[in-house]
Amino acid sequence: MEINEALNSMNPKAVVPITDPEGHGTFIASVAAGSEVPEQDFIGAAPASRIVMVKLKPAKEYLREFFFVPRDAEAFQENDIMAGVAYLEQVAQRHHMPLVICFGLGSNMGSHVGVSHLSMLLNDSAVRSGRATVVAAGNEGNERHHYYGVIEKGMEYQNVEVNVGEGVDGFSAELWASPPQRFQVEIVSPTGERMPSEFILSGGMEYRFLFENTKVTVDYRITGILNGAQVVYMRFEGPTQGIWNIRVIPEMELNSMFHIWLPMKGLLKGEVFFVRSNPDTTLTVPSTAAVPMSVGAYDARDNSIYLRSGRGFTTSGMVKPDFVAPGVGVYGAGLRDTFTTRDGTSVSVAVAAGAVALLMEWGVVRGNYSTMSSMEMKNILIRGATRDPKRTYPDKAFGWGRLNLYQAFENLRIR
Repeated sequence: MEINEALNSMNPKAVVPITDPEGHGTFIASVAAGSEVPEQDFIGAAPASRIVMVKLKPAKEYLREFFFVPRDAEAFQENDIMAGVAYLEQVAQRHHMPLVICFGLGSNMGSHVGVSHLSMLLNDSAVRSGRATVVAAGNEGNERHHYYGVIEKGMEYQNVEVNVGEGVDGFSAELWASPPQRFQVEIVSPTGERMPSEFILSGGMEYRFLFENTKVTVDYRITGILNGAQVVYMRFEGPTQGIWNIRVIPEMELNSMFHIWLPMKGLLKGEVFFVRSNPDTTLTVPSTAAVPMSVGAYDARDNSIYLRSGRGFTTSGMVKPDFVAPGVGVYGAGLRDTFTTRDGTSVSVAVAAGAVALLMEWGVVRGNYSTMSSMEMKNILIRGATRDPKRTYPDKAFGWGRLNLYQAFENLRIR
């Protein structure tokens, strides 16, 4: 109500003093549900929709400092995001209306199994009647921030090389083991100095490298809501430029697998990447959640994948992304009454959210398919997706194919 009042006011900031200086949320909202603007040759995916917008507050300063988040980067806390999701649910219940959540945020931190607290909340929301959640797969596919390791029986350790560029204040990395496996890590600096290590079930240690004057903290935990996986958190404060080595040592002589993720692009100051990175399993959390629709991005001009689009599958082998939608050169509302184009999975998730809203309107609101659940909506769109006959599906980049709402409706008509 206040937003509508502000839009009709001569001085909108007097009614709603909060603005969108970066324009990310404004653009996504316009693509998903913007009304037609004929003079700009623009219309959103689901025009005339009712929009509920959540403006997230920035993460606390001490957390930004601990995780070395650059000052100009936008970063939010998981608990605040969860509060925003809960608010959307409350609004939908109060007005007795169906709800499509368009989720354009993500993080590299987490097990990528789909069992984080935020993922579980989105699962819970999406399984309710008249609800759907659509999550962006993230833009980490080409950023070299994921390492996949396999230690075969008889191997003493596997060496993971991390290239640290100039001017990096610090960074962190998370190693996630596939349970019941456990590992210890040994950090070797660019000059060859080695951090002492030992097997620890739970707890941490700190070490300051003499020549580099770098402080490294390593913390071992057994976590995971469902599977009790081991996570090893590594924090590098003031790292020297060069190649840092993380030696991953298995506790037992078994074929062992592990993943390591660096923070996503935009949350790192300077260049930090794995020398032998792996482009798969680069979906950001919570797009790995089971029930929501996870959406990657492709270029509709030639049907090629957007190179930065997060790739699957999850660490448990669940197929994600579910499908891809247009996410390159998409036209939408900019700042100060302008229109512009943007790229990325936040754009493609907006297109997909609009498509889901149209499907939900036909099925639930108009009563054509009143029992249609969120999972059924996902399956309808997957069945209607366009698939290249030369490609094998499911595909780690394309999921089950390219979003095709028209074909989804065609399938419903002929059944």
